[in-house]
Amino acid sequence: MNKLNRRKFLQTTALGAGALAPMPLTAMNRSGAANLPRLPREVWIASFCQHMMNNPGPDEMMEKALAEIDGIAYYEPDMICLPETFLYSHMKQDRPSLAEEADRMEKEVIPRFAEYAIKHSSYIICPVYTVRDGYYFNSAVVIDRKGKTMGEYHKIHPTEGEISRGLAPGSLDPPVFKTDIGIIGIQICFDINWQDGWEALRKKGAEIIFWPSAFGGGQQVNTMAWQNKCCTVSSTKYGVSKICDVNGTEVAATGHWSEHWAIGPLNLEKAFLHTWPYVLRFPEIEKKYGRRIRIRNHHEEEWSIIESLSPDVRVADILDEFDLKTHEQHIASAESVQLKYRPF
Repeated sequence: MNKLNRRKFLQTTALGAGALAPMPLTAMNRSGAANLPRLPREVWIASFCQHMMNNPGPDEMMEKALAEIDGIAYYEPDMICLPETFLYSHMKQDRPSLAEEADRMEKEVIPRFAEYAIKHSSYIICPVYTVRDGYYFNSAVVIDRKGKTMGEYHKIHPTEGEISRGLAPGSLDPPVFKTDIGIIGIQICFDINWQDGWEALRKKGAEIIFWPSAFGGGQQVNTMAWQNKCCTVSSTKYGVSKICDVNGTEVAATGHWSEHWAIGPLNLEKAFLHTWPYVLRFPEIEKKYGRRIRIRNHHEEEWSIIESLSPDVRVADILDEFDLKTHEQHIASAESVQLKYRPF
């Protein structure tokens, strides 16, 4: 029995329905469960993977990507992320010049994806080549739900090959984008080998950092999440696309049975803490809020995450009420005291 026939068989049997039933956090169908309550800061992400996709040319790949977006519309994703320079992935024909590519992106590609952002009421991160002030960049354009361009990120660390082709390195001060789902930032592919861009985005309050890339990145994507205390999302040409929570846990990932999309929710109503000494107050917090919150302790790392599971509970209020500091505030306070008392 081939793969497609086996999948069809499993999906139409009671056993298969159970075996392939999605886990609650990886593939819950929002439109099929429209009456279920949604957390105030629950964000649905859809990350595309082009692994093994045939690409006759950029026009054909654009239509394939748009068709793929239509194909997941029932999830009603808040944010859709596409891979680095995805129109040219796996392409066999010769590529046009940077000038031709950048001109086409602005006149044809971005307007086309803007239509789909409006159609599906989704933000779309669209990685393309752009030109600004005579310089060409490997970029990611952010399109909002109404089809308007919010801005673009320019890859800070292009490869030597990209630079020799005429691409310039982007600013060391990457932008963040304030959306109705939270503050997001972007890094691209080779950027994962440096911390500067990720740290800059974290300091600017980024809650999700999207990483369009040519390669999968593996555990580096998970590591960037917990190192920077924010969610990370990869969208790749090769390998695995994934969605990671702030502790690096994978919420969803592409693979054998889901080759082209990682789709799932992130709850941004949470805080990342250094466990000690705040763990002393956790019993009191749990007694008051019960099932309306969840506290997860990472015992070896001494991290704790407080997460709201109720529309009427805000984590910031819990931090104020019980005098808790976030991990970043805790470290900053320690550094301040260290600086004050360091003798040399």
